[in-house]
Amino acid sequence: MSVQESTADETTVQAGPVVTEGSVTFRLPDSGPDGQATLSGVRLLPALSLPNAQLEFTHADGVWTLPLSRPPVWRMEYRLQLRHRDGGFEEICDPGNPLRAPGAFGDKSVVEFPDYRAPAWLEASGGDYADVPVPGISVRLWSPGEGPMPLLVAHDGPEYDRLAGLTRFAASFEIKHRVALLQPGDRDDEYSGNPAHARMLARSVLPAIRALVPVIKPVVGMGASLGALGMLHAQRRRPGLFGGLFLQSGSFFDRRLDPQESGYSRYGRVTRFVSGIVRGTTRGQPVPATLTCGLAEENLANNRQMAAALVALGYPTGLVEVPDAHNYVGWRDAFEPALTELLRTVWES
Repeated sequence: MSVQESTADETTVQAGPVVTEGSVTFRLPDSGPDGQATLSGVRLLPALSLPNAQLEFTHADGVWTLPLSRPPVWRMEYRLQLRHRDGGFEEICDPGNPLRAPGAFGDKSVVEFPDYRAPAWLEASGGDYADVPVPGISVRLWSPGEGPMPLLVAHDGPEYDRLAGLTRFAASFEIKHRVALLQPGDRDDEYSGNPAHARMLARSVLPAIRALVPVIKPVVGMGASLGALGMLHAQRRRPGLFGGLFLQSGSFFDRRLDPQESGYSRYGRVTRFVSGIVRGTTRGQPVPATLTCGLAEENLANNRQMAAALVALGYPTGLVEVPDAHNYVGWRDAFEPALTELLRTVWES
């Protein structure tokens, strides 16, 4: 009998997380016919950094439990790892928790602490999509209407739209603008400081958009994680390409700060690019830039370092530290006011 099946026979009081202002207790009922646990263990798989935290559940009275002090977040995404008696492992969403968050790699269960509030702009809608013919890359253009408008270009655009409601945010914003949703082919290669990708943006993507619609004001580029690094690299490689940057949880890997990422296939290329900015040895044109990063993610240290380095290079830069982790909902919740203020700075000047 699976855990999902057995929980249906238990009282709902025993299932799912118990959330307070300062803590959460995870609970998973598991009791066989003899009253003993059917599993050999349960482990919390948090989608955020919890250094030195106890993640193994304990079993008593037919329930696996794990008490946890609240991390520095409004909400917490997670999955559960089940260890079966036959030695096998299974990873599942929490069957006692109906809250789910979609992600690029599948759904996760979610704990929302009492002070969390979703953005009001999620109720916005409108606009139309059109495909932009660009060889070698997929580009969809969202427009709220006709005529000349500013342009926001988003790496991983379709995921930003589906998982973070990017065009709904755009529909709610007082300055009407278009959003170019870029879908990478080989993301690890294109967004990891690849000069060919910067060249494609400059020579193919933006010219194709400008041929389709009139663009006014400086173009703003945005991206998250590796997409943020790729957007910064393109702006540094191609002065004048972007007049503003919105970079979320950038994968600004540094050999000192991020040795755990050394197995990544483009680690050397990324760290060389980052090192050049930190040491001030690369050339580029400063533009207004806003960085956001979760308080509970591994990239926080390298984002703090990058923000300081950009300021030293003359970029008008702000770092917004968000009570969340490395996920699209956390990035979404930082749009207001961080993205709002950046777009006003670039487009109202």
